[in-house]
Amino acid sequence: MSYELSGDLLEVCTCKILCPCWVGEDPDGGYCHSLNAWHVKRGQVDGVDVSGLTFATLCDIPGNVLKGNWRIVAFVDDQSTKEQEAALKNVFLGKLGGPCADLASLYGEIAAVERVPIKVDVTKGKGRITVGSGIEAEMGPYQGATGHVTTLRDTAFSTIPGSPAYVSKASRYRASNPTLGFDIDLQGHNAIQGDFHFKL
Repeated sequence: MSYELSGDLLEVCTCKILCPCWVGEDPDGGYCHSLNAWHVKRGQVDGVDVSGLTFATLCDIPGNVLKGNWRIVAFVDDQSTKEQEAALKNVFLGKLGGPCADLASLYGEIAAVERVPIKVDVTKGKGRITVGSGIEAEMGPYQGATGHVTTLRDTAFSTIPGSPAYVSKASRYRASNPTLGFDIDLQGHNAIQGDFHFKL
């Protein structure tokens, strides 16, 4: 079993800026409702090419992120073949081990897995994602005094372990999902972007 994946992460949640989860603190309001999407620019899972595909999770995090017990709905890119779909689910739901399994170990319940259209667009630090018809977000990064993008490194928690995260702000975050009971429509909340490279 092996995989090597590189691409873009887009993440947005109901926490204010900056999301406390990344430094291991309790989320704002005692819970975090997040969308995490990994767009694979280049990658293979056990020899199956998954380049150009996206896997996403909508997460109900009931307390401190590190205590787990997340309830999630997973979304697989509908452009994938059956073989590619199986490969994406195996790696991102933790069945193959490695860094993706470390994150998946926090999932207490996978409430549903859906196959939907997923569109990701990241250009010069600005990103937009749509997942099916009920989820969308748009975000852009903060910049420091030098003009460089503000980054987080060596955090207690990360959805892209080993890579810096770009601190961002979501101009829009909308998520309607009956399985999780989400009816989110927010502006100006936390977002994270980043590059990932997962290898096992």
